[in-house]
Amino acid sequence: MKICAVIPAAGSGSRTGFEQNKILQNYDGIPVLRRTVSAFAAHEQIGTICVCIRECDRAEILALLSDFPNVRLVRGGATRTESVKNALEFLAKEQTPPDYVLIHDAARPFVSAKIIRDCIETLRSFGSAVCSLPCTDTLVSASNGMVCGKLDRESTFLVQTPQGFSFPQLLAAYRKITPKDVFTDDAGVFAKYVAPPRLFTGERTNIKLTFREDFCMAQFRTGIGIDTHAFGTSGDHITLGGVKIPSERGLIAHSDGDVLVHAVMDALLSAAGLFDIGHYFPDNEPQYKDADSLVLLAKAKVLINKEGFAVGNISAAIVAQKPKLAPYIPQIKQNLAHVLQISERNIGISAGTNEGLGYLGRGEGITVTANVLLRSK
Repeated sequence: MKICAVIPAAGSGSRTGFEQNKILQNYDGIPVLRRTVSAFAAHEQIGTICVCIRECDRAEILALLSDFPNVRLVRGGATRTESVKNALEFLAKEQTPPDYVLIHDAARPFVSAKIIRDCIETLRSFGSAVCSLPCTDTLVSASNGMVCGKLDRESTFLVQTPQGFSFPQLLAAYRKITPKDVFTDDAGVFAKYVAPPRLFTGERTNIKLTFREDFCMAQFRTGIGIDTHAFGTSGDHITLGGVKIPSERGLIAHSDGDVLVHAVMDALLSAAGLFDIGHYFPDNEPQYKDADSLVLLAKAKVLINKEGFAVGNISAAIVAQKPKLAPYIPQIKQNLAHVLQISERNIGISAGTNEGLGYLGRGEGITVTANVLLRSK
């Protein structure tokens, strides 16, 4: 059973307001079209993947998809319908034309393996498969900005892609299209010239990127940072979160030894996909001798901001046999919140002992584990 895919990508995406075709725009560092093609290329049952393109985009798309051996670039038409027909005619000329074809919008890069699998299973069982979602909002009809009727929500669905069909039937249907026909998807063509197509349930994450704001949906990253400092033989305090806390001995460090801030910095940098604290603030450089770690934290914040992220929340666990830390936690949270420009409510700090076990239980040092959440700005 041969299954191929068609991905119309010949539109301009003018509604996004980008200078280039929207499918060539990056989403979280990866071009939209590459994300979409990757989803189908990863499915073991999909053979040839026809991508319908504008000639002005050919060179860029050819380079973008050069590592997908099953991809074929097909000249797009003036409309989506024309583009799909061109792809179907291309597949019809193969030595062995496909039995089934899946058609999917290039601008839906979040299609899951489950959706593709469900589409194929529905197609094999019923001869057609249209990805859809039940409508949950109230639907009305309007005229001149005024509500003039209400639609039955129970029998109304939001249609997505992929849409799968018998290849011979869909090809025959496309060949019957007249100049008066206007279609927005392949289900419409199939419904008019073959039969009502079968629906299957899609996913709300399978959105179509249509407007500029669709490219700005919140993205989240998590990061973990762990730091340990040993106690020295001198000193009368330690520094945690910028707060000087009385202690029998200080911590050994090149900077101020703020083990809490260092763990938080590593977590932030890790979440943003950057190098660790030692890369940006080496402990063998004189400029960081006795440095205020809150100042370094502010610099780390600038680094993650440049990557397009802002701090969401922080959770840190301090493990120290002594000194007692609970009285200082409110001020620690206030300091961190001020530097990172977040609410104190978004910072959680816990402190505990190691029940006398190991180097921490023997009072030889302090370890902090920090967990952070970043969100796209």
